[in-house]
Formats: sequence, C-alpha cells, structure tokens
Amino acid sequence: MQMPFDISKIRADFPILNRKVYGKPLVYFDNGATTHKPTCVLETISHFYNQINSNIHRGVHALSQESTKEYEAARETIRAFINAKGTSEIIFTSGTTASVNLVAFSFGEAFVKQGDEVIVSEMEHHSNIVPWQLLCERKGATLKVLPFDDNGELQLEKLDELITVKTRILAVTQVSNSLGTVNPIKEIIVKAHAKGVKVLVDGAQGVKHGIVDVQDMDADFYVFSGHKIYGPTGIGVLYGKEELLAAMPPWQGGGDMIARVTFEKATYNELPFKFEAGTANYIGAAGLAKAIEYYQSVGIAAALQHEDELLAYATQRLLSIEGVRIIGNAKNKAAIISFLVGDIHPYDTGMILDKMGIAVRTGTHCTEPVMDHFGIDGTVRASMAFYNTKDEIDKLIEGVERVKLMFG
Repeated sequence: MQMPFDISKIRADFPILNRKVYGKPLVYFDNGATTHKPTCVLETISHFYNQINSNIHRGVHALSQESTKEYEAARETIRAFINAKGTSEIIFTSGTTASVNLVAFSFGEAFVKQGDEVIVSEMEHHSNIVPWQLLCERKGATLKVLPFDDNGELQLEKLDELITVKTRILAVTQVSNSLGTVNPIKEIIVKAHAKGVKVLVDGAQGVKHGIVDVQDMDADFYVFSGHKIYGPTGIGVLYGKEELLAAMPPWQGGGDMIARVTFEKATYNELPFKFEAGTANYIGAAGLAKAIEYYQSVGIAAALQHEDELLAYATQRLLSIEGVRIIGNAKNKAAIISFLVGDIHPYDTGMILDKMGIAVRTGTHCTEPVMDHFGIDGTVRASMAFYNTKDEIDKLIEGVERVKLMFG
C-alpha cells in the first residue's frame, strides 16, 4: 500500500537523521556511498536474529525451515521488483562488486577466449573496470573503452565502431556515481544485441533512481547492492538470464552449490543455488526485501519526483555561487552533483562542511578515469535521497559560501 509522500513522516522513519554531528543537526548528502535504513528494516533484522536465526536449506527443524522460507520469499520480492522471469535468475551476493566479479569470472570462463574483446565505458566505477581487466589478463583478451563527452554523456555514435566480431560483452553503468549521468541503457543494449554482444548493467546507483524492469531493458545481467537502496550492507543481487547462468561455471565452490561430491567429481546444484556457495546472508536478504517493500510503500515515482526537484534546486543554488563548477552536466541526471569550489581542494571543502554537520563525499569516488578526463584530482559530491530536503540544501549552500570565505 502506497502512503502519501509526507517528507516529515518519511524522515521520522530514519532514526539516524535525528542525530547531531559536532552539535549540529546531521545533513546527510552521501547517499551515493550508502543510504540510511528505515526503522522497519532495522526491526526486520533484529526480529530475525532474535526469533528466527538458523542456517537455511537442508535443515529439518522449524527454525531452519522458517529461515529458508523468509530467504526464498526475499528472492521472490526482488524478482518481482526488477521483473525477472523467475527466481532462478536471482542470485544473492555480497554486493555489486561481488556480482560483477562473479560474471567477469564465470562468463569469462564460458565465453571469452584469447583475442576476444570486452568493452566498458569511461565513466565506470572501478568495480566495473578492474574485474574485466583481470579477465582480459587471464584470457589474453582486449579491454576497450567507450568514451564520454565533456557534459558527461556517453558518445554512443562510437559504440558501433568499437564493437567487432570479437566483442563478447559490454559492461556499463546505469547511473554514473560521480557524474550523475543517467545512461540510455535500452538504446545501448539494442546496439549491442544487434551485433550479438551481451550486456552487464551496473545498477548500484540506478536501482534507487528509477523503476527497473530487466525484461523491458533486455539486460543480460543486472547487478546492485542492498545498502544503496535503504537495505543492509553485505547483501547484493545478480540478475542473469537463465540460459546464460546455466552455461556458466560456478564462481566459488562450497556448501549448498553442489548436488553431489565425491573425491573424483562434484556435480552442481540447480539455479540459483549453483552460484550461492557457503552460508548465505539470509538475514541481509530479508532486510533487503523489507527495504524494497518500504520504498514501494513510499511511492517510487513520488520519491523520484522529489529527488528531481532537489537536484534542480541544488544545481541552481550552487551555480549562483561565483567560482563553483559542476562536473557532469548531462541532460538526464540523477540526484548526484559533483562540484569544485574555485581552486580549493575537495578534501578541504569536505572537512569544513563536516564541521557544520554536513556529510558529503570527497575524492575520486572510485572513478579515477573520470577525474583524468577532466584533469582534476577529485570533486566534492553531494548525492541526495528522498528523505533530503531543500532546507538541507540551503545549509549546504551556506557551508560552501563559508568555505569560499575562509579560503578567500
């Protein structure tokens, strides 16, 4: 059931927003790194540990069966949320990074050979670059890069010439964590599929900045982390088309991913369990499912509209300050703003804002190629969520003006 978008009530659902930092009310603009958790998620985790906790699958006793039921119910919640065809296509991992590494290894083992090619974009997070570099080094393949322009928009006209008969997979972010760019994923996938190339979509930022439909998108793989969408840390999701997952070897070996083991040979479990070796983060999965249910109850469309309004307001206010430069000016952006204040180092800006109770992220944001593109060492990043307010943006502006004053 969707509730009216009441920002005061929503903020009351997030206990951490009531705390103070250095005696000042917390203003949290670091949602790109991690989002805060509503009370219902915290209560779900606490209830699970206090009343249900038991290892999933294979247990015949009541707690194990109840735990298993909750874990598999969480898988169904996520399947429905991203509109996968079946729960066999939903793999629980520890997060986006683990999901990308799983695909880079297992897809690579099955489909990439010496002389083949992998394409990533210039705006990727390191987690969607390094695993592919490792694959290319291991297999003797070549990593190619799709560039972006100075507005932070991918140069899609160059994709056709980048893709060759040797290209096996394209890995691209749905939303840039450092530029805020929302990429035209469906158009990219159409171009790639026309030439037989598979596509992995990094949804770490995108999953909370838009309604995800992996079938409509036609993504071959889609990955995201729970903690980016108001859920717990240490839990993530890999969606993969069933026929691809079935053809890929396991990434890790251990309990639960096997059908039978002898010293001569192991045979593997069916999907999705083939890729879930060892004790799963079943409590994290339940917490993630509850976070998704909460997000849906808030109203995703209303939450996104609120974030768009915050983005427009913050952009206008920041650009009214002389010397402020925004890095990333794509036409289609999520509520992420990276900026610089004159020649002041981002770290200095971030430290002063912190003393005012304002949390922003400073540095390269694990996107060093993006910083190299603009010839800068890093940025200050303010990333917003639906529980943020225009009053908080006003405090950010006050903080930036104080930084300017202090550094002349």
